[in-house]
Amino acid sequence: MTKRELLAYAARVAPVAVPYLEGRALNLHRYPDGADSKGFWHKQRPAHAPDWLGEWDNPEADDGETTTYVVADEPAALVWAANFGALEWHPWTSRIEAPREPTYALIDLDPGERTTWDDLLVLARLHRTALDHLGVTARPKVTGRRGIQIWIPVVPGYSFDDTRVWVEKLSKTIGQVVPELVSWKWEVKERKGLARLDYTQNAINKTLVGPYSPRPAPGAPVSVPLTWDELDDPDLRPDRWTVRSVLDRLETKGDPFRVLLGAAQELPEIS
Repeated sequence: MTKRELLAYAARVAPVAVPYLEGRALNLHRYPDGADSKGFWHKQRPAHAPDWLGEWDNPEADDGETTTYVVADEPAALVWAANFGALEWHPWTSRIEAPREPTYALIDLDPGERTTWDDLLVLARLHRTALDHLGVTARPKVTGRRGIQIWIPVVPGYSFDDTRVWVEKLSKTIGQVVPELVSWKWEVKERKGLARLDYTQNAINKTLVGPYSPRPAPGAPVSVPLTWDELDDPDLRPDRWTVRSVLDRLETKGDPFRVLLGAAQELPEIS
């Protein structure tokens, strides 16, 4: 995969991806020497960035913290990010006008060493059943690596503590159904290879990879939104789509996450 192909992909996917990035601080995972090299997080908008590139000054930044973030408000911003060596795009869960109010509750299904793909699908389908029972609009997304995420749009006014507590209650209820698949230990070595249903991602400036972002792995896989029914597709894999194939999918199937835009909802009580 060449840098030219990455730039072409960014330009073509940007109209679909930008609605999930606009109005949000953007954390960039940069690999300027390519995906085979060691990457690093870059959050500070560089001084050499063009004037047209969106920005946000964080009023709560302490000394040594990021003061100004990139905001990808237009397709050209993603092309700039790709040219800057950013192989991953991680938008904040909150918007810049209310950085302490998440617009999504996030469920991160994080597989362990012993977790098979079938195990992970069991966990994802249990979440599907639970969310459907609760009447909650949500959609899953393969990460392009091994995991699955579920994004839930929420109305303004929730704090990150609110969404974290709600997701924790939901996931722990589901975890009781299949305790043999899930560990609640924080340290990876203490999980004994089991999956973690990670509710701690619901925190300010803790980000998950954005929809349609590439991943720095062989073949340039992409994090791709799914319909719920696709969890039953025997050909589904977390890295099934790449920079070279996901645009064909978009052309034929559209964007399953589009239903989340404008679908902000209150989170129901979980008894």
